[in-house]
Amino acid sequence: MYFFLTQLSLCDLLVTTDIVPVLLHTVLYGGSSMTLIGCIIQFCLFAISEFSECLLLSVMSYDRYLAICSPLRYNSVMTHRFCVTSAGMIWLVAFLVMSVYAISFTKLYFCGPHVIHHFYCDFEPILLLSCSDTSIIHKQSLVIGVLTGFCPFIVILMSYSSIVITILKIPSNTGRQKAFSTCSSHLIVVSIFYGTLIIVYMFPSIGQSPILSKVLSLIYTVVTPLLNPVIYTLRNKDFKKAFAKNKRIF
Repeated sequence: MYFFLTQLSLCDLLVTTDIVPVLLHTVLYGGSSMTLIGCIIQFCLFAISEFSECLLLSVMSYDRYLAICSPLRYNSVMTHRFCVTSAGMIWLVAFLVMSVYAISFTKLYFCGPHVIHHFYCDFEPILLLSCSDTSIIHKQSLVIGVLTGFCPFIVILMSYSSIVITILKIPSNTGRQKAFSTCSSHLIVVSIFYGTLIIVYMFPSIGQSPILSKVLSLIYTVVTPLLNPVIYTLRNKDFKKAFAKNKRIF
């Protein structure tokens, strides 16, 4: 779990480094200018971080599944080699997806106006600036979204369905609480991340309001990376002991 948390931290660091500087400049000066190549690069870095996080959260759910449902097989399956290989495959898939988007964007023709009513270069705002036919890119995006977003979400649902069934079979309340506490942090992160992601990208009618769209985008680009370390840290026993010790000193 700690190995995958480092990978999750890299995703959060990448998305905040990519989005927050432009966001702060836009807030302070009422706008920001960027070249077309810069805009595409910003979206590609954003896509790498988001697709990586989707896949990472699914692998982390499988990690929790093994820890609770098959604890005797945990050490034999979750080896260091498996973790490194999984992380490498996740970043490779995210890079390939980013390459597909980058190639598709470079084939579009942009005739103006060149104004994005958003605080970063997202998929739909970029396509709205294009004078080319974007139907193929929308279909391509749907396929990619199903493979790298929806399928990992199904894996997460299946893992937690098995986890809930296993926890309910535990006879003691203490055992059930202990088992649930091992996956509660991950479940909170998944709920926040996928909740906003589904509303923004799978329900376009809800996202028609520019203000609502920006608020929801702000949640999974800035708020979620901010909350992730807080959520996991507060569940760490060593941190809570150190915090209680320092509190007594002061």
